[in-house]
Amino acid sequence: MSEHHIRNVLEAAMLAAGKPMSANELAQLFDEDGRPDKAAIGAALAELASHYEDRAIELKETASGWRIQVRSNYAREIGRLWPERPQKYSRALLETLALIAYRQPITRAEIESVRGVAVNPNIVKTLMEREWVRVVGHRDVPGHPELLGTTKSFLDYFGLRSIDELPPLAELKAMVDLNPQLDLPVADEPALVGEPEAAASELADASEAVDAIEAVDAKA
Repeated sequence: MSEHHIRNVLEAAMLAAGKPMSANELAQLFDEDGRPDKAAIGAALAELASHYEDRAIELKETASGWRIQVRSNYAREIGRLWPERPQKYSRALLETLALIAYRQPITRAEIESVRGVAVNPNIVKTLMEREWVRVVGHRDVPGHPELLGTTKSFLDYFGLRSIDELPPLAELKAMVDLNPQLDLPVADEPALVGEPEAAASELADASEAVDAIEAVDAKA
């Protein structure tokens, strides 16, 4: 089997899948008697990444695997394909998500201590339904409160391989957006939104999002 064929199959699969694919999942696309090994898959992915270097799309590795997506600097123009914007999340939800992401594992009481207000139960419910947050354990104190942390879906959505890739809060002002898939908040109450229309969906109100996260950092 030629390297060209392997690369083309991987490219087609990632474009069709609509989600990240691991190297093992990509290998399973081929017949067993001619299945490329891990090294061959890696070489094909590296060649694809190089091929996209000067293009509007890129090959991105996330926690769950590899995906092809539109580069964030083209999100504004491509986002016009979807003139109807989905409902947005609240500033309170964004602050809560930022605290969980940057201070995890963390309890609801600790979130409330930093934010200075009670955590609306619907906020945590929304984050869990979105599969961005999960219970990762319990604090060894009276009452054994739940410890909250982020999920692999959270990492995939924000284009991260691990939580270690979260940018320092001080650097967020320099970012035009967090991820071209992110739908951000302005409403007072959390609202569920549909899945992102595509990897090029425009980031709404990025400056408000950054301000909200910086406000959390200042309180912590």
